[in-house]
Amino acid sequence: MDKKIVVALIVLFLVVIAGAVLLAWPTPAQNGHDSVESPFTSANVTVSSPVPSSTVPSSFTVIGRARGSWYFEASFPVEVRDANGNVVGRGLATSEGDWMTTEFVPFSAPVVIENYSGLATLVLMKDNPSGLPEHDDSASFLIVVQ
Repeated sequence: MDKKIVVALIVLFLVVIAGAVLLAWPTPAQNGHDSVESPFTSANVTVSSPVPSSTVPSSFTVIGRARGSWYFEASFPVEVRDANGNVVGRGLATSEGDWMTTEFVPFSAPVVIENYSGLATLVLMKDNPSGLPEHDDSASFLIVVQ
């Protein structure tokens, strides 16, 4: 075989292999490190904003959905805690629909953090007016306060 044909076949082979590798290479959405971050989800609460590990300003709004049983009089408390568990910010989630259901109900919760920046935990707490520990429930995830 002519040397030029062998070289051309090798180059063609390498181009085909390189194309196959590029097509098979995982995109960010496939490898779990996508640029559109995933919402927080638990059995009773879904938070679409902010998402876990995101950076938030000292004043932000939590947006999500919670089961109706989490609300009392259409609201439930939200806290931001520092690494030592100290409360550095608070908010009140209010329902944006009929909360007297077992289904998920949309909410928004304006949160204000004073004199703190760094790693923190966003804690959403089932409203428990009875004070009985067997009715307590919460969901939490890490955020970064600017």
